[in-house]
Amino acid sequence: MNNFSFKKSIRKLHLWLGLSTGLIVFLISITGAIYVFQAEITNYLRKDAIHHYEENISSKEPLSLKVLEQKVNAHTNEKYPIHWVTVPIDKSRSYIFYYYERNPDGWNFYEEYVVYKSVYVNPFTGEIRGVYDETLDFFNIIKSIHFSFMLNTEWGTYVCGIPTLIFLFMLISGIILWWPKNKNARKQRFAFNWKNVKSWKRKNYDLHNILGFYVASLAFVVAFTGLFYAFYFIQVILYVVFSGGNTTYPDFSHIQTKAPIEMRNEHTLDKIGKKVEALYPDAFQYSLDFGYEHLDDHEHPNYDVFVKQLSYSYHVNHSLIFDENSGELLHQHSHHDKNLGEKAVAANYDIHIGAIFGIWSKILALIISLVCASLPVTGFLIWWGKRNKK
Repeated sequence: MNNFSFKKSIRKLHLWLGLSTGLIVFLISITGAIYVFQAEITNYLRKDAIHHYEENISSKEPLSLKVLEQKVNAHTNEKYPIHWVTVPIDKSRSYIFYYYERNPDGWNFYEEYVVYKSVYVNPFTGEIRGVYDETLDFFNIIKSIHFSFMLNTEWGTYVCGIPTLIFLFMLISGIILWWPKNKNARKQRFAFNWKNVKSWKRKNYDLHNILGFYVASLAFVVAFTGLFYAFYFIQVILYVVFSGGNTTYPDFSHIQTKAPIEMRNEHTLDKIGKKVEALYPDAFQYSLDFGYEHLDDHEHPNYDVFVKQLSYSYHVNHSLIFDENSGELLHQHSHHDKNLGEKAVAANYDIHIGAIFGIWSKILALIISLVCASLPVTGFLIWWGKRNKK
């Protein structure tokens, strides 16, 4: 096949795959753009719940987690048990208790998440600072549309994942079609030169080609990290490549609780929390599961505590395994203990939403998402303009 025939075939694939998936890619991209600053906007709107403004906290001790649990349950009258609590290291911030029950058979967002509530609590008094139904939260709805079009996450991710996989091909094929034939053609591919151009078709064509070229590589990274949540083979590729060919992900499931259940008492979670804070006094927060049974019958191989080191990003985190009955530390796996493959997996979410380097990478992610949303639109207009030359 000569170069002309090859490009002709690529052009046809690029066109028809683009037309068939364009609307889905547009929706995924635009919801991604909206979600980029979710944390900043939510923190601003909930600032009076996040901070409890208790005075003289340096001389006070937080109430037991079990006591706080009772106060939260009494306030909400929720029929389901609390799932977990997020505890900030900075005690000027509220604890966040979560009710979270997932029905695996629910076919859409609202049937799948039977309850998803967050309760912000002053840890020194038990005062409830705010209760939020996360299933009604604007950004959680946007995230669900972006992730699975508000369908069941078990299979809804493929509805978004398959078009995104096609979008990766579109980016590669777009670069092939963009590649200039000669020096003269190259001048028109890198910058807008509209001084003597009046045709909207030409301007639209340049928008599609030039913007597409400049964001292609970064858009590929954003799309690839999004596919991480839809396809297992993407997770494998990411880990194997960055771990230097290692095909076995570290497994600590054999480290399990051995102490008898009689050793567990109302202060066991507090004991675990104090140990976490002693080990990571400079971390941002950690999460403790209350260990109740749930609708989805999920079982944890051991009692694992997730520690988030940074306020703006998840990529630096630590994992601790405790005996959930005695509260003794059984294993510590800090960020610096992880291989590069583990760190790449941990950084995937932050790279996807642009949080990896803070505000500037988020601005970049916003721009990339908006350009990606524009590509199906400008591509469709190119096709429409050729069909309607008058």
